[in-house]
Amino acid sequence: GARLLLASREVAGDAAQLAATLKGSEATIMQATPSSWRMLVESGWEGQESLQMMCGGEALAVELGEALVGKGRELWNLYGATETTIWSMAKRVEESGRREQSGQQRQREQSGSVWLGRALANTEVYIVDKQLQVVPVGVKGELHIAGEGLARGYLSRPELTAEKFIPNPFGTEPGERLYRTGDIARYLPDGEIEYLGRIDAQVKLRGFRIELGEIEAVLSEYPGVRESAVVARESGFGDKRLSAYLVVDKEPAPKASDLRSYLRKKLPEYMIPSAFVALGSLSLTPNGK
Repeated sequence: GARLLLASREVAGDAAQLAATLKGSEATIMQATPSSWRMLVESGWEGQESLQMMCGGEALAVELGEALVGKGRELWNLYGATETTIWSMAKRVEESGRREQSGQQRQREQSGSVWLGRALANTEVYIVDKQLQVVPVGVKGELHIAGEGLARGYLSRPELTAEKFIPNPFGTEPGERLYRTGDIARYLPDGEIEYLGRIDAQVKLRGFRIELGEIEAVLSEYPGVRESAVVARESGFGDKRLSAYLVVDKEPAPKASDLRSYLRKKLPEYMIPSAFVALGSLSLTPNGK
């Protein structure tokens, strides 16, 4: 019995129009990417008491989650892929961007983004190594999804389907499949799952394998840094170097020397970027990712 309102690209890209549409429609649920929610928060949007906020499409930063909590009835962090008919896991974000702040959790290495929570009904989630063995708590692995939500495969692309939709070694019925997400994650002691980045964002630099998402997560925790992106660029001599791009809350931007000192406390030397560049904003895809 509910009504679905699809915001146009023009409305979705303008905080004033989006806020006016939310208020005028008396919406009770809104689903959007983190960049859309951030745009609303930064515009001074006061929120709507009855609104259930659904955030998905990319990692939800802890500081954004904390800014959104209290601006509506509930905030949910959603995780999934088109290949698993969108959502596979969900977590309600409460007073803090993380669940609780016990001493044990404060000591735990943090990813900078809200945890993924647990699998939805009729969905199974596994974090496995290259031999498809489930990894222990705290160990990184690739996130795989099984269950009723899996798509049949990619249209007219049998080779890609065979690569991504593999036989499910944990299944109990013939023909069950497992979808390889390409996402890196790990189990937490309480059974929830923490997202750590993409396999295709891993680079090899001077013999070391580096996950760029780990550097971005630590950078985003530096005071005043709102967003960050790290890339590996090749110099004219064939040498790869890390470059970090930052969006800051206020000018002047942090000094490169201060950022390096901060990163060295949490990361090995080979993961420290050679250059830091402050930008007004990070580039987004047409759908706001």
